Amino acid sequence: MFRPNKMAHIDKPTLVWLRDDLRLADNPALSAGAKAGAPLVVVYILDAMSEGIRPLGGAARWWLNGSLDALARNLAARGQKLVLRHGPAVDVLLDLATEIEVGRVFWNRRYGGGARAVDAAIKTALKDRDVAVESFQANLLCEPWTVRTQAGDPFRVYTPFWKACRQHFPPRPPLPVPASMPPSVDGLRSDALADWRLLPEKPDWAGGLRASWTPGEAGAAARLRTFLTERLPDYAAHRDEPAADVSSRLSPHLRFGEISPFQLWHGVSPEALGETAKIGQANIDKFLSEIGWREFSWHLLFHQPDLATRNFQPRFDAFPWPAVNQPALVAWQQGRTGIPIVDAGMRELWQTGFMHNRVRMIVASFLVKNLLVDWRIGEAWFWDTLVDADAANNPASWQWVAGSGADAAPYFRVFNPVLQGEKFDADGAYVRTHVPELAGLLAKQWIHAPWKSGGVAGYPDPIVDLGATRERALRAFAQMREDGADFSSGFSED
Repeated sequence: MFRPNKMAHIDKPTLVWLRDDLRLADNPALSAGAKAGAPLVVVYILDAMSEGIRPLGGAARWWLNGSLDALARNLAARGQKLVLRHGPAVDVLLDLATEIEVGRVFWNRRYGGGARAVDAAIKTALKDRDVAVESFQANLLCEPWTVRTQAGDPFRVYTPFWKACRQHFPPRPPLPVPASMPPSVDGLRSDALADWRLLPEKPDWAGGLRASWTPGEAGAAARLRTFLTERLPDYAAHRDEPAADVSSRLSPHLRFGEISPFQLWHGVSPEALGETAKIGQANIDKFLSEIGWREFSWHLLFHQPDLATRNFQPRFDAFPWPAVNQPALVAWQQGRTGIPIVDAGMRELWQTGFMHNRVRMIVASFLVKNLLVDWRIGEAWFWDTLVDADAANNPASWQWVAGSGADAAPYFRVFNPVLQGEKFDADGAYVRTHVPELAGLLAKQWIHAPWKSGGVAGYPDPIVDLGATRERALRAFAQMREDGADFSSGFSED
């Protein structure tokens, strides 16, 4: 509970600083601001300049525009204004605090290294001005410093990490939308959202995103309802099948904080679902384990802030990446590799800003292992094109596939995209949806290897030989081992 210090006057305005928590419900900082009773300022700062703050990619900028627009309308319906400012957060927030003679500042905690440094600097400066500051747990079920091994070290393996997290559960119940809010501070300048130029213009490539998504808290709630009623009953059995469409697609809403993990956890509780038996406990547990992977990724980032640029396992620093084959990289980016499930995934990504999780692993393995392209290049492409790209999940997942991360698939695990397609898209429905050149290929045994049929007009032949490039990757891995990196032996192919 917030307790103002001796110098914080109750009649001074309260400032709530929103970041990746663009919602009214289950927002502890906003709830505290509403309860404080003083005039209220709710601010969002577009900060692409502070050290350690990674500028958003194009797809995420598109989402942010829609999310802020929805949030502003929700606040306005409750008599409150969303103030938009841009620039280095330290400068902007301190200037705003001076401008309104703020008495207290609330925010929900962030966990990336650069964000934590910014928050710490602001907290120190505000306290030096006798402004009360309080932060809250809102966006992770288990904050990184609360979960350690018995030796006191950060976890490096998911399963024991998630087991340790669950010892802290059940999580607190979600907070309701504040029943009422104090009046806004009048006369404050706010940037116009359109002036931030978050939306693509020339060209406007976001048509597929607009057709696929509804950013904002209402969109998140609708997506959750659809998942619980239509998809969760088949989740465990079919979540690896990209054409089955049983994934929650809540990840971008979580990334921007339009819904919280507390809401998701309690949303699949017996109290919320009624008769759990109709859903199946296996489905619930599998869904919650995916929430656990998100938590684990943020745990990793907290302890290694440069997760997007540095190998989690330093022994991979010696990996002999060759010069990038630019035509092959472009073919991968455009979905023109001649490998159907890889191309389907990359086209789904470009069209919708999203890719099925199983396919993400396949296309990442193809880039890193078959094309021998540094995982950081793929991570940067996903950062720019995914609507759900966040600072933890994106690099942690790429390092998992590359073999350089925590709890990683070993480097010598090379996903065979043909076998993966035959296993998880057996009738080719996913490929036919996103690679229309192959829609008329009737033979089931050819949809994932059309070159076996003699090729298809308008569709490229494979840009690499899968077997030969797999062997090349294994030779590079062996060279790294010979250079002194310590790995267990054994090769496998999936």
